[in-house]
Amino acid sequence: MTDDARARRKAEQSDPVRGRVIFCAAAFAMIFGVLALRMAQIALFSPDSGGGVAFVETGPVGRPDIVDRNGVLLATDLQVASVYADPRDVWDPEETASALVSVFPELDEEAVLAKLKAKTGFVWIKRDITPRQHAAVHDLGLPGIGFRQELKRVYPNGRAAAHVVGFVDVDNKGLAGIERAIDTTLADKVAHGEPVRLSIDLRVQHVVEDELAQTIQTFSAIGGTGVVIDVKTGEVIAMVSAPDFDPNHVNADPAENRFNRATLGVYEMGSTFKSFNTAMALDAGISSKDYFDARAPIRIGRFSIRDYHPMGRALTVEEIFEHSSNVGSAHMAQKMGIEKQRAFLASLGQLEPVVMELPERGAPLSPKNWGEVELMTISFGHGIAVSPMHVVAGVTAMANGGMYIPPTILKRDAGADLHAHRVLKPETSTEMNRLFRLVVERGTARKADVPGYPVGGKTGTAEKSKAGGYARKALLSSFIGVFPADAPQYAILVIIDEPKGTKETAGYATGGWTAAPATSRIVARIAPMLGVEPRLGPNNEPGIADREGEAIQMAQDH
Repeated sequence: MTDDARARRKAEQSDPVRGRVIFCAAAFAMIFGVLALRMAQIALFSPDSGGGVAFVETGPVGRPDIVDRNGVLLATDLQVASVYADPRDVWDPEETASALVSVFPELDEEAVLAKLKAKTGFVWIKRDITPRQHAAVHDLGLPGIGFRQELKRVYPNGRAAAHVVGFVDVDNKGLAGIERAIDTTLADKVAHGEPVRLSIDLRVQHVVEDELAQTIQTFSAIGGTGVVIDVKTGEVIAMVSAPDFDPNHVNADPAENRFNRATLGVYEMGSTFKSFNTAMALDAGISSKDYFDARAPIRIGRFSIRDYHPMGRALTVEEIFEHSSNVGSAHMAQKMGIEKQRAFLASLGQLEPVVMELPERGAPLSPKNWGEVELMTISFGHGIAVSPMHVVAGVTAMANGGMYIPPTILKRDAGADLHAHRVLKPETSTEMNRLFRLVVERGTARKADVPGYPVGGKTGTAEKSKAGGYARKALLSSFIGVFPADAPQYAILVIIDEPKGTKETAGYATGGWTAAPATSRIVARIAPMLGVEPRLGPNNEPGIADREGEAIQMAQDH
């Protein structure tokens, strides 16, 4: 056979091989082309679009930071990754579910499998994952599994001011406190890119939280409330509701801990309400030296009004306030009448929810039939229920010259409109401050005083209401005060819920034994922080000049 013939025969034999190679190359090119197109589709189109609508993720929209009045960060956003699945692209649901649960053992494998078999284009697998979990899932290389960047709300100071700041849900929507207000009533007032600046001073907040917690523990109480407010601006400097919660882990605490006792809870406030009754009488022209009969209990129908420590004689207005006489207060209210009482309490905002930014605001419970009995019982804080914020805002007007200023949880700029209105004559306010001081010097609140920082105020001890009457051993013990008493700058309210007497208090659990001492410790610690100048003369007691250093040292020790 010639060489040419052999060459032609070899070429004929190689043609089928060449064809097969060309066919295989074309097939591989087509497969890689399909894969490339699919990858482009996944990258450029929404996993749940179904119809091929272009999807461009611009990043989640953040919430504004929340800071205290001094700029201390209370809430901010952090970017985190979350894992999702497109069930249409999952090759093996069972294997994928098993692999995912190996990274997230807290997930239920059957539940994950059900998601991966869903007839949809998008399901969440796990939100807010750690960088380590992100890397682990990425390394698995599971088809149909992807990541999305989200924003997680974090609260650097944990439980501090939790009821003020509030919290958000998993989608970063505000559910309570200022967080909720940002999405609702404050939505038009929040400047883009600017933090929401609260009136709270975190230093003062920590002190009130600490002293309230210690008092609750000492007296085996079920809870408590503490509020400090600037009497000249209405700014809430501290607001505590105990027990509290951690907004970083909302569900780790009992749901009832999220209840805001300071603004949402309404209670019969007992003798602290005598502050309003006394101010009303003085403003109407009654003198603090005028007498009212307090010799015997008042009996009206099936009701009897009596004093805890009856004096057995007529008392001046000053003495009625100093000795906290229910009988004397009731007679004062009778002289004023129902209409004047109702109008005065309305002017102090006691008959409507407090006007402020927090969404948690309790509606007062006042009598539908405001008769003679109600007139007298309201004079000493029974028969009407209000929030602690109602009381402290009302007492602000007693202290600041007679102007009612709606409280605010937001920092107010200098010169801002306070929306104030006059409720008392300036001379009535001056006289009320004198009486407040008298109660601490000689009356039921002696344990509220602080060397160097004269405190004035009024104690209150109310039996909590129950079906058909009152629970005699379930007390709401409180102290409402102002400091410094001779020229008030701040009002303070401390409430202890159901305290139990101790050996040290001889079994007493009234406001004078529980809330008043707590107030003293709070004022001693926060007055230097707030720039309140200590008194150098005998304002509180003899020898105060010698004890000024003691007050300052007490603040520093804490």
